[in-house]
Amino acid sequence: MKACVIVASTRASDGTYTDRTGPVIVEWLRGRGFAVDDPVVVPDGDAVGEALRSAVSGGCGVILTTGGTGLSPTDVTPQHTAAIVDYQIPGIAETFRSSAIDRVPTAMLSRGIAGVVGRTLIVNLPGSRGGVKDGLAVLDTVLEHALDQINGGGGHE
Repeated sequence: MKACVIVASTRASDGTYTDRTGPVIVEWLRGRGFAVDDPVVVPDGDAVGEALRSAVSGGCGVILTTGGTGLSPTDVTPQHTAAIVDYQIPGIAETFRSSAIDRVPTAMLSRGIAGVVGRTLIVNLPGSRGGVKDGLAVLDTVLEHALDQINGGGGHE
């Protein structure tokens, strides 16, 4: 299955610094057998929505984003995700936040969401390496089952 990684970071997209979260996600996905290109790095704002729509139309079955989930006025990844999904899966994002809150109290400030558009799963991960690793650990427990269900699989057997 094809997967896509979108990094929402104005500073990484303009070369101010090198993105360090997208490659972590790509490596994780490739380790699970997904066909995935290098991350697409875009500035915060409307470019996030454009990248999401492009990834969906490009046949990605899984889209993982990183960045743009905080409280800054430019952090709009959740809004752009909510605008295109057919329905949300609140339990994924709630579990991301709750699993990290004892170690990182600011995890409660992440506004990332997860949802489905057509047969594509979109999940917003935080923009920090620690937040990405925590989120991937949670996804590791449910990703295969979620994708099976999204694609018409049976559920509980």
